Amino acid sequence: MILYTNFFTIYGNQIIATLVAVIVFTGVRFTIETIIRKFSKKSNLSEARTVLVKRYIDYLIFILFAVMLISIWGIEREKLLLFISSVLTVIGVAFFAQWSILSNITAGIIVFFSFPFKIGDRIKFVDKEFPVEGEIISIKSFYTLVRNSEGEEVLLPNNLLLQKGIIILSSN
Repeated sequence: MILYTNFFTIYGNQIIATLVAVIVFTGVRFTIETIIRKFSKKSNLSEARTVLVKRYIDYLIFILFAVMLISIWGIEREKLLLFISSVLTVIGVAFFAQWSILSNITAGIIVFFSFPFKIGDRIKFVDKEFPVEGEIISIKSFYTLVRNSEGEEVLLPNNLLLQKGIIILSSN
């Protein structure tokens, strides 16, 4: 019993703060998922796109929660800042090396929330070198799949969909 009393005396504030953080982040996660689900139903978006955006938001919430726990349990700020800056440097170099992956994911999220087109729409991708006209079959995090009139399936990177012109020929 004395061991538990000493433990709570020493770490009581951190335990309470951790419990509060768990409750707050759980509430935030639930609220954001509810908003995304309602937005998806209102906009008539596919379940796969909704799940994908929820997963990205969950990753962000988890990272913020981890940072919060690290700060609650008293890791020295200098060491924490050194660790975070080192991790961000490595991530920054990796994203710079693979900038198209990050830009496609970002474009996928923008396409999800702005929904200029959806599955079943007929579009024309305006590009001098590679014009594409067809029906949208699928919208993923990195690319949009379009079936042209010859039955060929063309993968269009999401970042190009935001950079180039798109003409919506018919809406579903």
